[in-house]
Amino acid sequence: MQTTDSAFIFPGQGSQMVGMGQALSQAFEVARATFAEADEILGFALSTLCFAGPPDQLTETRNAQPAILTASTAAWRVWQSLQPEARPCCVAGHSLGEYSALVAAGALDFADAIRLTRVRGELMARAGAAHPGQMAAILKLSDDQVAALCAQAAAESGDVVQVANYNAPGQVVISGGPAGVSAALALVQAAGGRGRPLAVSVAAHSALMAPAAAEFAERVAATPFRAPQIPVIANITARPLQTPDEIRTELVGQLTSSVQWTASVRWMADAGATRFVEFGSGEVLTGLVKRIVADAQTANIRTPEDLIGA
Repeated sequence: MQTTDSAFIFPGQGSQMVGMGQALSQAFEVARATFAEADEILGFALSTLCFAGPPDQLTETRNAQPAILTASTAAWRVWQSLQPEARPCCVAGHSLGEYSALVAAGALDFADAIRLTRVRGELMARAGAAHPGQMAAILKLSDDQVAALCAQAAAESGDVVQVANYNAPGQVVISGGPAGVSAALALVQAAGGRGRPLAVSVAAHSALMAPAAAEFAERVAATPFRAPQIPVIANITARPLQTPDEIRTELVGQLTSSVQWTASVRWMADAGATRFVEFGSGEVLTGLVKRIVADAQTANIRTPEDLIGA
């Protein structure tokens, strides 16, 4: 099997949109079968929710997570069916997208990934209802500055606030309780940065997700994993996951830890990736890649037209 200079990347929550995966499912049997498998496992028509909405139901965390996984896996399976001898040099997923990456690397069965992402979404929503949180995008400050300001805000407010995503140089997302995030935004503004609250009520990748992580650990422990056939770059460490136990530790710890996306992309580029291909809905990750590795080539696979020359 030929290894290419491409890295495959998979988006996380927020990339969902009505119509996702529909064109590929109309054009390719393997995509139709992927959505049909998800429908059967979940016991309801996730495919209809993806193709036709309604948007508010698709956006619900418990639905959005398996929906994004399914759309990404369908797109990846179509590509694989067209180029069975080619394989990427490495794969990575942003937050939820890590499940799609593990499926692509042969470390996790799609059926198990569907079950895990559904439960993950339910537990995160429950934790958010019990302890409502906030998230905000921070621009124009360095990673170290944002981390230091979060620590200061947490100390001053007595509330949780921490870096959730290191997305790209000058683009960081913070997460925590309302008082903590509010205090951090004030400090960011005073430091010359820009803060933009996000329309979420779940403080992903923060200590407020600890109750979800504790319960989720039991489901992860009971799920079979295999050693990846392709390097999967971990969100927490920005290094390859090599064993089933490492994967389990990653998926549980990821709920309360920062996503090291900048470092992950740099690792893949240093490993020889010159082209980054995003599978599934949206173009957020390829946009971030361009900010991290300026000369990287990027592509998105989400419609039949995208496969031409891919």
